[in-house]
Parts: sequence; structure tokens; C-alpha cells
Amino acid sequence: MHVLFPEHRQRTSDPDQRREYSHYLARQMGPMIHALMLMATLAYGVAVIASMLIRSSPVPLLLRLTLLLPLLLVAMAARHVWRPRVLSGLALLCVLLLEIGINLNSIGRLPGQPWVMPGLLLPVASSVIWLGRWDFAIAMALCALGPLPMLLLGAASSVQIFQYLVYMAIAISLSTVLRAFMARTLFEQFRLERQLREQASTDGLTGLLLRNRFLELARLALGDICRQQKPGCMLYLDADHFKQLNDDHGHAAGDAALVALAAVLRSQTRSGDLIGRIGGEEFALLLPGIDQPQADQRGEKLRLAVRAILRPDGPLTVSIGIAECRDADETIEALLARADQAMRQAKRDGRDRIVSAAQPCIT
Repeated sequence: MHVLFPEHRQRTSDPDQRREYSHYLARQMGPMIHALMLMATLAYGVAVIASMLIRSSPVPLLLRLTLLLPLLLVAMAARHVWRPRVLSGLALLCVLLLEIGINLNSIGRLPGQPWVMPGLLLPVASSVIWLGRWDFAIAMALCALGPLPMLLLGAASSVQIFQYLVYMAIAISLSTVLRAFMARTLFEQFRLERQLREQASTDGLTGLLLRNRFLELARLALGDICRQQKPGCMLYLDADHFKQLNDDHGHAAGDAALVALAAVLRSQTRSGDLIGRIGGEEFALLLPGIDQPQADQRGEKLRLAVRAILRPDGPLTVSIGIAECRDADETIEALLARADQAMRQAKRDGRDRIVSAAQPCIT
């Protein structure tokens, strides 16, 4: 597939994106995989009954029909599975069971080619359901090797074996092309949906989380902090004299300052920290695992880094309020409000400084 679409490999080189994409595929393709498994189970049952009406077989009918039960169980299990690897494993198990059934039903068949056809159909029929390269490769190997026992142990001639190999090579090649185009279509859809989600939850100017999305994620993170009994701090930042910057030098200068400020915020935070643009020039950071003294140090380092940003009228400064979460019942809104109050106190004390909030009253 990557030979056909090299740009797809480049776009999925990020491990986090690959993981997100694999879960996206499992959600999108899970119902189709479940439906195809049910159809394969039904088709196998019909094929066994039809074979019984056409000819006799040395393999008991009950033994051949026994495979219907594991096929049905695998199909029903796939309905409730959303983990990519588990879903792929169930699909591979379904293919393996079908190959076993094809071999069982071929025993005692008269020499000829028609009994090879079910094995040739499997690669093409299953080409679009595989979530990754590894399961696709294993599935194609099962499809290619599955009918070989009935060929080698049966009465097939060397010409028939050669014809089978040629037809199987064509079927697998066709399956590879079909899967490549299907994968490209699904990845473009995934990329578009992801882009739309990011646009709906991030600020277009700074690229930071919007207020509602920040509060949503911060609420979940605060719940984890409380459950794990770890410290956590909220930082509330406000750019000093920002209205004066817009009035004296225009909104373009203000926008440039905000973009530079957002870049500093990103550079000064860890992967588990949350950053949001709360208002026009107001920002909030949730720092899981950080206590009050550590937050003071982080805040001071951040304040000094912001001062390195030059406005047309001098360095950019920020007032920072810090609130530590020590009450398990405190909501994210209350924590943010305490950090906001501390920030406003920093404004009243002269700006370009850090103020820590008082602890909440525990009743």
C-alpha cells in the first residue's frame, strides 16, 4: 500500500496519530467486519448444504456443520469489540476457520478446478476489512496457503496447482490494490474529521484550546488528580496593558504578541499540561502533579520567558495567579476562579508578578 501511496506513510509516521487512526478504523469498520463475518458464516452453511445435495462426502455432515458454531461466536464477539488488535485477531480467526471448512468440504471431491474457487474468493472478499499491514499480510498468507492441503493431498495435477498459484497471485494483487485505495479514502476522511474537531476546539489565532474545551479536558484531568491523590495547580495569566498595545499600535501588533505568548506557553509546559485561551488576552494552564512551590517556580520561569517577547513599546509582561487544588470536592470552575482572583491581585499590586491564591475553605 505504501508503495502505491507514499504520502500516506509520511502522514501516519507520528505514533500518536497512528494509534488514533487505528482506533478510528476500528470504530468505522467494526460494523462492516461484523456484517461480513455473519455473511461468511451464512455462506459457509449454504455451501455445506448445497454440497450435500450434489454429492456424498466421506466427512460427516455434522462435522462440517460444526464449524458454524465457532464462526458464529467469532462474528458475535466482533460486534462488541472496538480494540483494533482484538478486532483484527477475530477477523483472522474467521478466515482460518473458513479455510479449514474449505478443506473439509473438498475431501472426496472429484478432480477439477471448481472446488478451488472458494479459496480464491477470500482474498478479494476480505481485502477491505483489514486495519493494518500486519493483519493484511497474515490474511493473504492464510488465503494463499489455506487451500494447499486439498491440492497437495488430493488428486490435483501439476497443471491445476500451477493454475491455482497464478489465480491466487492475481487475487492477492487485486486485494492489495483494493485495500490501498480503501486505506487512502479512510485516512483522508480521518484527517478531515480530525481537522474539523481541532478547528472546533482550538483558537484559530494561537492554536490553544478554547475555553469550553479547556474546561472539559481540565475537568477530566482534575478528576484523575483527585483519584490519584496527587497535587495540581492552576495558573491564570493576563497580558499587561494589552488594550494600550491595541490602541497605540493596532490589532496586528496585538495579535503578534498573542501568538508569541502562546508559543512561549507551549515551550514552557510538559506533554501532560493543559493550556487554554480563556479570553482575549487571558490564558490558563493546568499543571497536574505540581504543588504550590513547584508552581511558583514554573510561574516565575514563565514570567521571565514572556519578558523576552518585545512589543513595539517594550517587553511583554504578564500577571500570573496560581491556585493549588487541595480539596477533592473543588470543581475546575472554582479552581479557575481562585486563580483568576489571584491574577487580579497581581494586577492591583503593580503587574508583571505572581500571586498565589488563598486555599479554599473546607467545610
